Amino acid sequence: MSSATQKSSSQDALLRSGIDRSLRHPVMFFMTSGAAWLAVSLILGVISSAKAHSPEFLDGCGWLTYGRVQAAHTSALIYGWGFQAAFGMIIWMMSRLSRQECRASGIILTAGHVWNVIISLGTLGILAGYGTGMPWMEFPSFTWPVITITYAVIMVWSLVQFKVRPEGHVYISQWYLLAAMIWFPWVFITTNLLLHVFPGNPVMAAGINAWYKSSLIFLFFVPIGLGMAFYLIPKVTGRAVHSYSLAKLGFWSLAIIMPWAGMQKLTGAPIPYFIPYLGAAATVLFFIPAFTAAVNLLRTAMASGDIVNNSPALRFTTAGIVGLIVMAVAAVFLNLPGSTLKLSQFSLSGYGFEMLSLYGFFSFVAFGAIYFIVPRITGREWLSRRLIKMHFFISIYGIMLIAVVAIFGGLQQGVGQEMFDQPWATASTRAYPYAICITFSWCTILISNIFFFMHLMVMWLRLGRRSNHPTLLVSAHGHSPHGEEGDIDNAGPGTAAAH
Repeated sequence: MSSATQKSSSQDALLRSGIDRSLRHPVMFFMTSGAAWLAVSLILGVISSAKAHSPEFLDGCGWLTYGRVQAAHTSALIYGWGFQAAFGMIIWMMSRLSRQECRASGIILTAGHVWNVIISLGTLGILAGYGTGMPWMEFPSFTWPVITITYAVIMVWSLVQFKVRPEGHVYISQWYLLAAMIWFPWVFITTNLLLHVFPGNPVMAAGINAWYKSSLIFLFFVPIGLGMAFYLIPKVTGRAVHSYSLAKLGFWSLAIIMPWAGMQKLTGAPIPYFIPYLGAAATVLFFIPAFTAAVNLLRTAMASGDIVNNSPALRFTTAGIVGLIVMAVAAVFLNLPGSTLKLSQFSLSGYGFEMLSLYGFFSFVAFGAIYFIVPRITGREWLSRRLIKMHFFISIYGIMLIAVVAIFGGLQQGVGQEMFDQPWATASTRAYPYAICITFSWCTILISNIFFFMHLMVMWLRLGRRSNHPTLLVSAHGHSPHGEEGDIDNAGPGTAAAH
């Protein structure tokens, strides 16, 4: 029996090694180029934030006006960093859980280069003044068909791998990933057709744009972040997910509630009265899927608190789950009709919530995934614990300050906007000190992510140290935490699998 177990373990190790080897180049390409785009986005974020409180900053360059650089900042963050981090996580995890080597790494890698070219052209188009003026859809209109096709070429292989997987469990991680992979093209194609091919009333165009922003957060970035967390936390701790029932509740409540969110941004517009309040109610109800998933994951992680403290992957992932709870609380707080909704509608608060979603939750989970995945596909370990710690703590403090300052500073700005007997400059004056704090925070986060990018480039060049145990934030004392060294996929999500 012992001999059979050892043989099975050896076969599993060979299979995992083959999967990782087949995905090394596309996964490392997406993660490294995504990290580079993150640094570009942060540089643009520093510039746009500085111009919010000091309009004369770089005022001699027409390409760097506030409207252009702010749009380029968010677009680079979403499509340069967010999507490429998502691609890397999806194709690696779907291969691992489907137990299939990737047979199309060259095609995926080629599509990845096309993605970067079109994102570069789109960002330059925004800075040159050819943006559409629609938030999160600022790229010139010629880019969206190419983005759609490139996305399909990258993602279709993961769907094929899922289809031909061996018979067995469908893990909760796969539920979330498959849903996000299908939801995004539905949202993206529908929105672009209604805005670019069959344009209608401008008021409804603004509503469709607002729905797209909300759907991109709740139906793409949130499920991918949760799917990765449902993989990493049980796998590294070696424990089954705390409650399969909670996992199902979190998934289906997200799928049912969140497609209705987004239209609350049109409160007061000449549209049917119930539509904005339906959107506000759906956003408030985001608390249900977020809280159930977060409690489920945190109870799983906290059962092995020492591993969470020692493992970079778990430390970032659990911080991201805490960020999800804060995000859910902010969604409730900022969308209360008759009170905060009118104050946050056109203020910094919306930006604070967006950055909390994209960086405070999704990016932290993505960082955790990168710290876990990269050593496995490169055969090397991270060089510096100190750089990892610095990346974690500076990012934590930076995003906390951005979220808190932007949300509450936006409410103060909203109060100024509601003072109809005062000049509009009153609202700007109220937001001035908060904008300065946001600039400082982006500067600190930029510094930490430049070191993160350099660290990741060293790993891509396979210059990391050889080791037989995972990188830990404290001395391993000759052993590694249960779960990471064994690296057995079917022991990860445990009982959180759907038959």
